[in-house]
Amino acid sequence: MNKPLTGSIGRRDFMIGMGSAAGISLLGGPAFAQAAKPAKAPAAPAKAAAPQEPVELTLSHQLEESRTSRLQEVVDRFNGQQKAYKVVLVHRQGGAGNYHMNLALRDELSHFVSGKEPYRALHQVISESKEKIDTARLAPELRSGVTDGKGRLLGLPMAYSTPVLFYSKSAFRRAGLDPEAPPKTWWELQAVAGKLFDAGIKCPYTTSRPAWVHIDNLAARNNVETVGEKGEMAFNGMMQVKHVALLNSWYKARYFHTFGGQNEADAHFASGECGMITTASDRFVTFRENKDLDVGVAPLPYYDDAYGAPRQALADGASLWVGPGHKAAEYKGVAKFVGFLMAPDMQVEIARSGGYLPLTAAAQAAAKGKLLKDDMRNIDVAQAQLCP
Repeated sequence: MNKPLTGSIGRRDFMIGMGSAAGISLLGGPAFAQAAKPAKAPAAPAKAAAPQEPVELTLSHQLEESRTSRLQEVVDRFNGQQKAYKVVLVHRQGGAGNYHMNLALRDELSHFVSGKEPYRALHQVISESKEKIDTARLAPELRSGVTDGKGRLLGLPMAYSTPVLFYSKSAFRRAGLDPEAPPKTWWELQAVAGKLFDAGIKCPYTTSRPAWVHIDNLAARNNVETVGEKGEMAFNGMMQVKHVALLNSWYKARYFHTFGGQNEADAHFASGECGMITTASDRFVTFRENKDLDVGVAPLPYYDDAYGAPRQALADGASLWVGPGHKAAEYKGVAKFVGFLMAPDMQVEIARSGGYLPLTAAAQAAAKGKLLKDDMRNIDVAQAQLCP
C-alpha cells in the first residue's frame, strides 16, 4: 500500500499538478482548480550587523610628559594595525590598580617582584592565549629581575637602559680637552673635572639616580659582590668606601654637584650648565633636543686598579606587568600587544624614539646598522657595556 505524499514537496505540490493537468486537457486553457497565489513581495534587505567595538585594554604608567607622548605613538601604531583591540593609556597616581597592563618604573619593579603589587605572570598569559611569541629570543642580559626560578618571564623589560657618561663636547673644547677622548676611569674623570672647573664650568660633573649609578653599577662594573656569605646586603666594602670618599672630595672641591636622588640632574646637563653627567643611556634622546648641546657619550667609568674591571653594567628601566582578574579575551589582546612590542621593526622604532635597548638579537643587529648608527650612539655604548 502506497503511503500518501506529505510535506511541501508532497501532497500540496502533487494536487497542484493534478489540477493543472485536468484543466489543460478539459478546457484547453489554464487550470482553475486552484487559484494562483499572488507573488510574494521581495524580502526587505537584511540590516547590516553593527560593527563590533574593539576590546579596550588599559595601560597605566607614571611617565613624564615627553615620554608619555612617545609611548602614545607606540600605542597608536598598535591600535591602527588591527581593529579587535584598543590600548588606552592611563596615568596612575598610586598603586597598580585594576588595569590590564602596568608600566613599572625602576623604583616600582621591586613591588611586583616581591608580590606587593598583584600581577599575572606574562608567560601564563602568552601560553593561554596561544599567540606565537618566542620569548626565548629575549636577550639574556635583559631578563634579570623579570623571570622566575625557571627562567620564565613574569614581566616584559620594555624600556631598559644602562648608565653611561654623557659629556658636553663644547665644554671640553673650552677647557682645551679632546672632545673625542672622554675619561675612561674615575681617576681620569677627576682630572677632566678639574680642567673644566678651571675653564669656568661651574658644574663640571653631576649624576642622576646616584644609588643606581654609584652603588649598584659601581659594584657590577668593578667586579665587587653586593651580597655577603650569609645572603646579607654588603655595600660597605673597600671599593664602595673609597668611591664615596672620592665623591665627597669632589663635592668639597666643587667638581661634583648634586641635585636630587632621581633624574633631577638631567635638566641641568641638558641646559648646558654641567660639563658631564652619569645617567641612563636613553636620556640621549632628551639631550639631543637641545640643538646647542653637542653631546658625547662614553661608557660608565671604572677603577683600573679593581681586579677584573671593567665588567658588565646593569640594565634596568621600565617593565610591563599584566594585571590579574581579567577576561580571557582581554588577556589575548594583551598577548597580541606584547608580540607587537617584540617584533624587530617595532623594537627598532622604540630604540629610535625612546633611546632604549632593543630586546632581541634581531633588533640589536638592526640597531647597529646604518638605520641607527649616526643618531643613536648611546645604544652602541649601552649595548657594549652589557657584553664587555
